[in-house]
Amino acid sequence: MNMVPAAEHKKALHSILASRLSSLKIPSFSSSSTADPDFDFSELFGPAPSSSTPTGLFLGDPQVIHNRSHSFVGPSPRLTLSKSLPFHQELDSGSEDDDENEVEENNDEKSDGNRDTVTKDGVLMMEGSTEEVRKIGPGDFEILRVIGKGAFGKVFQVRKKGSSGTANDGDGDGIFAMKVMRKDTIIKNNHVDYMKAERDILTKVVHPFIVQLRYSFQTKSKLYLILDFINGGHLFYHLYRQGIFSEDQAMVYTAEIVSAVSHLHKSGIVHRDLKPENILMDADGHVMLTDFGLAKEIDESSRSNSLCGTTEYMAPEILLSKGHNKNADWWSVGILLYEMLTGQPPFVHSSGKKLQEKIIKEKVKLPPRLTSEAHSLLKGLLEKDPSKRLGSGPRGGDEIKSHKWFRSINWKKLEARELQPKFNPDVSGRDCTANFDRCWTAMPPDDSPAPTPTSGEFFQGYTYVAPNPWLSSPE
Repeated sequence: MNMVPAAEHKKALHSILASRLSSLKIPSFSSSSTADPDFDFSELFGPAPSSSTPTGLFLGDPQVIHNRSHSFVGPSPRLTLSKSLPFHQELDSGSEDDDENEVEENNDEKSDGNRDTVTKDGVLMMEGSTEEVRKIGPGDFEILRVIGKGAFGKVFQVRKKGSSGTANDGDGDGIFAMKVMRKDTIIKNNHVDYMKAERDILTKVVHPFIVQLRYSFQTKSKLYLILDFINGGHLFYHLYRQGIFSEDQAMVYTAEIVSAVSHLHKSGIVHRDLKPENILMDADGHVMLTDFGLAKEIDESSRSNSLCGTTEYMAPEILLSKGHNKNADWWSVGILLYEMLTGQPPFVHSSGKKLQEKIIKEKVKLPPRLTSEAHSLLKGLLEKDPSKRLGSGPRGGDEIKSHKWFRSINWKKLEARELQPKFNPDVSGRDCTANFDRCWTAMPPDDSPAPTPTSGEFFQGYTYVAPNPWLSSPE
């Protein structure tokens, strides 16, 4: 007796659904539409350039940073030098909550090695193990405050929730940095490969002076990286508060940077965006390298022809488009050291073109007050010919470590974090953000909604859960 009413009810539902689908309209977005005001950075990074493409640059060319960035973790904001690829987008049909909790499930059945993950019945499992890890998504993190903002999104300080809303025991106090990137902006700016490379590189790198990736996941409209929260602020903040560092202070920071960069190079990775804004300081005063948005895996015999980086720190061979490799990072380390000891980079100019000319042609002026050992190291690192640059030989970073300026450094103790820096940032607790600029922390802590790209295949295999650090032994 109940079969006929049930069938009629089902037919009525199908009819309603069909009528709604037939009237569904997807709004179009023209390439000339007004930019999202939530991501207008003109006040912080200067006005955007004209839409015309400069001579010699082609569709899809990597872009150069002409203004310095103050972002916490990358990617560093870039001025557009090439015309954006055409891109069509549609608005989310669901609510923001629906989007933020719909974490990919089927796109991650792809292994990058035993540290990647696969999905099974909505649960993440470590490849090659029987241990199940509950699916991680934005809803597992409570946003506390904004600590950075860049061209593709925001960086938040977050707390990982437990079943009762508190931090999980396995995550310590559960405080992390959550880097959120908009897919539509990444695709429009032709930076998909950079974002995938950043995630892949971070899953492979474990070092005492490199910020560790803990999780990565995605929703329909955004990519998420969950990293260790480093609460001492970035080196840029402390350098420009102090003005300059003493040689002893700069020596420890530089040694820790050299140790981290050497590890990257031995792993076949070039950072390509070393600068004070991309180096954090922990509560104990140790520096931590971050922002791998421009990093690339390059083997010993290869060169990259990408024009990328922050101009003040770019090596001459990058500006000359001669092809570059790991030696370009050692130039940037030299610029960093010079800035720590003098308060500004060796080459500065308000004109981007003039600045590039100075980097390529002008001789570095070394302040006479610095020691002869510091002069020697700076000359070796700031050698314009990359084949003659300190660190370019077969010994790589070990050549720099053995330089006489570092003779008081015990490298084994340094890499065991046993050498204590003389300066400790003023930190009141694990979640302290006093060392981050108020231009970030005063912002409303909102992970605002974003359009969903029509194509989802760009970011397959993005999900990652780091091995439990309490179970793994140090390398």
